[in-house]
Amino acid sequence: MALISAQILTLKSPSTPSLPSHSSLIAPSQSPSFSPLNTPHSPSLFCSPKSTTQYSSRRLVVSRASTNTSALDFSPSICEVLGDVSIFTAAGDSVQFKDLWDLNEGVAVVALLRHFGCPCCWELASALKESKARFDSAGVKLIAVGVGSPDKARILAERLPFPMDSLYADPYCKAYDVLGLYFGLGRTFFNPASAKVFSRFEALQKAVKNYTIEATPDDRSSVLQQGGMFVFKGKQLLYARKDEGTGDHAPLDDVLDVCCKVPVS
Repeated sequence: MALISAQILTLKSPSTPSLPSHSSLIAPSQSPSFSPLNTPHSPSLFCSPKSTTQYSSRRLVVSRASTNTSALDFSPSICEVLGDVSIFTAAGDSVQFKDLWDLNEGVAVVALLRHFGCPCCWELASALKESKARFDSAGVKLIAVGVGSPDKARILAERLPFPMDSLYADPYCKAYDVLGLYFGLGRTFFNPASAKVFSRFEALQKAVKNYTIEATPDDRSSVLQQGGMFVFKGKQLLYARKDEGTGDHAPLDDVLDVCCKVPVS
């Protein structure tokens, strides 16, 4: 677990930017393509244009007690809200969620990783890659999203490796905010659910064979973001699960079971 411990140290590093006060929050640039020149100093904190009240609301949502998440916990219009969120391909092109799958009948698995420098997320990405043939045969679109810039996404794609056409970057955590995914120090390093990763230690070791910490977002506070797993059929949310802690990933057998039970047109 030295790799995970190293991420704790980065949070304590003197070079780590301190959390800004509410009054200092700035909305990110809405550039059609990603460029380091128009990236806010702290991308995971400037997740989307929002007021101080909205920022405070996010902190309350993500720090609440653990719950068993299901699709019923989300608004029926969640796909439409998520659809307007802009992210980036690993190549750096801006895209919207609503353009990533057929919103009439298409089935899509949306896997939100923590960030591209998370060893546990390399393990999840490896498992998703191994299951991609099964998703493809079922007519299911695989969409893997991570916190960080497109160049960080490319590091994971090249070194794991992982198919770049299924990998997307969300440097401002916009999708994570819309879906209310958890965030915080306790969630990341001290949640009991994080212990699940020890049961997959061999898979983790294999996945991080070519790992590099260089894939970690420049803003080290981004490592406090948790991920989740969602399955959509058109605009209908069929499956939803928020990761309670680091390495607390949705069982892929459950995800595949949901996908295989859905008739694809």
